Order: sequence, then C-alpha cells, then structure tokens
Amino acid sequence: MNTWHLQQARRCVEQGGVIAYPTEAVWGLGCDPTNEDAIQRILAIKQRPWQKGMLVVAASLDQLDDYLLPLSAEDFRQLDATWPGPVTWVLPCEQHVPPLLRGEHQTLAVRISAHPLVKALCEVAGPLVSTSANPAGHEPARSLVQLRQYFSPASGHSHSPDFILPGQLGDQKQPSEIRTLDGQRLR
Repeated sequence: MNTWHLQQARRCVEQGGVIAYPTEAVWGLGCDPTNEDAIQRILAIKQRPWQKGMLVVAASLDQLDDYLLPLSAEDFRQLDATWPGPVTWVLPCEQHVPPLLRGEHQTLAVRISAHPLVKALCEVAGPLVSTSANPAGHEPARSLVQLRQYFSPASGHSHSPDFILPGQLGDQKQPSEIRTLDGQRLR
C-alpha cells in the first residue's frame, strides 16, 4: 500500500474532489459525505438520481457516530456478525444527514469495509461516500481499463473522477449485499 497515494487521495477528498478506488468487488467512486457539491458531482458522474441515496463506507463504527441514530444491543449483534466485511446495512440516520446523502429516506446505507485499502483510506480521510464506478444502467467497473473507458472524454462523458487511487480489487464476486435490521435483503 502506497502511503503517498493515500495522502493524495485524502487531499483530493478534503478539497472537495471525487476519487475512484478499488473496493471488495468493484471500483468505487467516493467523496467527503459532508460536502454536498462533491456528492452532486458523483451523482452527475454516475447520472444517478439523488432520490436513491448514497452509501457511506468507514474504517470503524465510531466514524459513523455523527450519521446514525442510537442502535439497540440486538442491532449491534447483527452488525458485528457481518463487519468488517462486504455487507451494507440500511440504518436509521440523524435528521441532519442531508437528503443528497440519504435520498428520500430516513435511513442511510453504511458499511465497515474489510478491504485493506478502503480501510486505510477511511482511516486517513474519514468516512467516504462509496458508490460503484459506473454510469447508471451499466455494470460496475471491474478493472482500471473499464473505469477509464466509462469516464473518458472519448466515451462522451463530461465528468470524471479527480484522482484514481491505484490498487487491487478484493476477492468478492458481487458488490456488497444490502440488508435492513428487520431481516430484508435488498441486494
């Protein structure tokens, strides 16, 4: 893991930029979840409606304290059984979480990653918006070549990430599973 690349990614996020980075199964796009302009850029890059909401990835649960409502002991048991790992949980969020982040919901999708690079990135930059790197309606990028093809000016795409954090994808075959506390699997 290259410390210089991690610091460049952190600087980019702090300056309101959008980064691309490898996750457990696919390339992701990320930004500071408190920067609404950066979130708007990700929505434009993906051509994604804001109403769907975004996902926030973190290195540890305490990084999500400002976003989530208190959870019960049973809720924590469910989270502990899957984290860190490739499971995203849809959890009740604080009222101040902006609509661009939570969409039309009173919940927020969150994940504590086990991917070493994602974990290291969140340790230096804080929690990040994490969404698959692909225009809406296309398969998520599974290679750096595919990532660059999706967002190159030659593809007719006018938006692209400001920084690409080099690294390897994890060994998961599918993007993270999405669960709710009442036992539903959304993906």
